[in-house]
Amino acid sequence: MDDEAGIRKVLRISLEDGGYRVHTAQDAVRALEIFKKHSPPVVMTDIKMPGMNGIDLLKALKELNPDVEVIMITGHGDINLAIKSLKFEATDFITKPIHDEALDIAMQRAWERLTLKRQLQSYTENLEQLVAEKTRRLVAAERLAAVGETVAGLSHAIKNISGGLSGGSFVLEQGLELDNREYLLDGWQMLKKNIDKITALSVDLLDYAKADRLHYRACHPNGPMDEVAELMKEKAAGLNVVLKIDRDDSLASIICDPDAIHRCLLNLVTNALEACSDEPDSPETREVRLQSRAVAEGGVEYRVTDNCGGIPSAHQEKLFNPFFSTKGRTGTGIGLMLTKKIVDKHGGEIGVQSAAGKTDFTIRLPACAEGVDTLPATD
Repeated sequence: MDDEAGIRKVLRISLEDGGYRVHTAQDAVRALEIFKKHSPPVVMTDIKMPGMNGIDLLKALKELNPDVEVIMITGHGDINLAIKSLKFEATDFITKPIHDEALDIAMQRAWERLTLKRQLQSYTENLEQLVAEKTRRLVAAERLAAVGETVAGLSHAIKNISGGLSGGSFVLEQGLELDNREYLLDGWQMLKKNIDKITALSVDLLDYAKADRLHYRACHPNGPMDEVAELMKEKAAGLNVVLKIDRDDSLASIICDPDAIHRCLLNLVTNALEACSDEPDSPETREVRLQSRAVAEGGVEYRVTDNCGGIPSAHQEKLFNPFFSTKGRTGTGIGLMLTKKIVDKHGGEIGVQSAAGKTDFTIRLPACAEGVDTLPATD
């Protein structure tokens, strides 16, 4: 593009002889109209023109298509402007009078840059496709590994229960053969205990699946805690464990799934009570404490603490791993796995600290579960 008709004509003839298809324009306005209509990959423009100058045209072209190659034409006195144009990503500049050799070199450089950009774009697209495919395969492999881990964990839990059922069945059969009432009662208790385990395992698995479909609403954070305390007080009394409640009455309502939080607290309190009942060296006064307190920005912290036994540090790192249990053959590891999943779904945190004689589980929840719009607060 040039405002001098003679130069435009000479350039057109030279470029067409070189095999290029050429559009010409007498000013920048007309040049932009042609560019928008035909999108030529290379533009050649004079720097000094009436109205919009060559550098302003260069900027406008780059806004329309950052990949366009722009060659600047300049007189000997406009070298500084030509150098300035390079800062705005001009491809090259040639000086008047224009020689065929200089024109060929400038055009060759422009096409080399275009080819390089296209190759880079193609490589980037192929790389993105490769990354997407590798990611898809990795996700599939991780899912397969997770399925395998789940199957292995379930198999281990079911195997333990099956062993208990076989043992109970054997004792029951011996009681029938020998007409021994004590054997009959022992065998029945063993069967009943393992049937309860099967029921609990089924419920845990169903609850784990439901953790993906939480129902958020406004509730007072002390509500789930009080329900768990009321539900577990008889069991605690039967185990000779003191169940203490320490609620923060200054707490405000939060947005959560109260039923899911109830299940989390129930799991932790049940584990704490069982730890006290299983620990032979428990203190004279065995105690489980359930607490709530306010944390930053309207959130809540729940703590479940017991003064029985403790969890080895090596086990603490694995507690929330799928199907890991510190209860040996009697545990499935689903309870804490479910608890962590629910807490994660709320955008909260769960942790444990344990030393000889004390274990402290902490759940921290934000005022509103992540990704949930604020609801009207109601107690």
